[in-house]
Amino acid sequence: MKLPIKLDMEPMLSAPSANGIPEGDSWEYEPKWDGFRTLVFRDGDQVELVSRGARPMTRYFPEVLPAFRTLREKRLVLDGELVVVAKHGLDFGALQQRIHPAESRVRMLSEATPAWYIAFDILAAGDVDLRSRPLGERRKRLEAVLKGAASPIFMTPYTRDPKTANRWFEQFEGAGLDGVIAKSWTGTYAPGKRLWVKVKHQRTADCVVIGWRRSNDGKTLGALLLGLYDKKGTLHYVGHTSSFNAAEKRELIARLKPLETAIPAEEWNANPGRMPGGLSRWSRGKDKDTEWVGVRPELVCEVTYDKLEAGERFRHATGFLRWRPDKPPRKCGFDQIASAAEFDVRGIFRSK
Repeated sequence: MKLPIKLDMEPMLSAPSANGIPEGDSWEYEPKWDGFRTLVFRDGDQVELVSRGARPMTRYFPEVLPAFRTLREKRLVLDGELVVVAKHGLDFGALQQRIHPAESRVRMLSEATPAWYIAFDILAAGDVDLRSRPLGERRKRLEAVLKGAASPIFMTPYTRDPKTANRWFEQFEGAGLDGVIAKSWTGTYAPGKRLWVKVKHQRTADCVVIGWRRSNDGKTLGALLLGLYDKKGTLHYVGHTSSFNAAEKRELIARLKPLETAIPAEEWNANPGRMPGGLSRWSRGKDKDTEWVGVRPELVCEVTYDKLEAGERFRHATGFLRWRPDKPPRKCGFDQIASAAEFDVRGIFRSK
């Protein structure tokens, strides 16, 4: 492909905000999509999809390729997100399932759970590298290139109004979005730099410690495994927390040693729920979740989280806050997880 940007370019990144959505005349705001960050390289009929980390993604999403070939700009580089839209919003679990080695499975899933591409930046058009241009100029170029674009290509909405951004932050959560991204309207595109600002939903939950996972080298603790009870009293694995230093890890191993139990733990034998384990398609053959040690569900900790995906598991690693010796493990249920009001993803593109 003869384009002014290489396929292995690291995309521009964002850093978390500690003070909410920033305000001022210099900012532009966009919804934060929960999908696979993907660069699109088009040179005539040749289209390549490349993930953050330069992993080829083209073969997994054949259904989106024809739409890119219909764009008026024959040679371009776009930045955006691949997402799967389900009945109740974005479905990251279904998106993960799209990464499959079998060609027949790829074809079937491309029809059963087709992806959308949400474009939010244009980095090159023809022979021109646009990364040194201000965002405002790139945005106008993106709008021109995508005018009349066919589904499944969409252009993310944006606003310069912080009040609108705050409304989006609350409203769009019901469609499965992560939050809001703030970008400098006059800023250039800096590959690999965390100059954008992300404002994500964050809440706290009390969870039962149901085990611990070994570190990659097997020498120490890698993470605590967390559980929640459903209304029937069944204990389910919901994720992990791993924000501990070396001294804390040694203390935790000593604290957990007397509570170790066989796998599956007695709690699951009596009333089985979801357990840790299962090979991730992103792990490339390393099944880290199976290297875990079960403990009796007696310890409770409070953690921060952004969302519980599909009502079953924390979307990202949680942050450890404190131990809760005052909280009975059986009181750590799914009922403490906040639910956002549902919002149709399609309505996002009609919002002003």
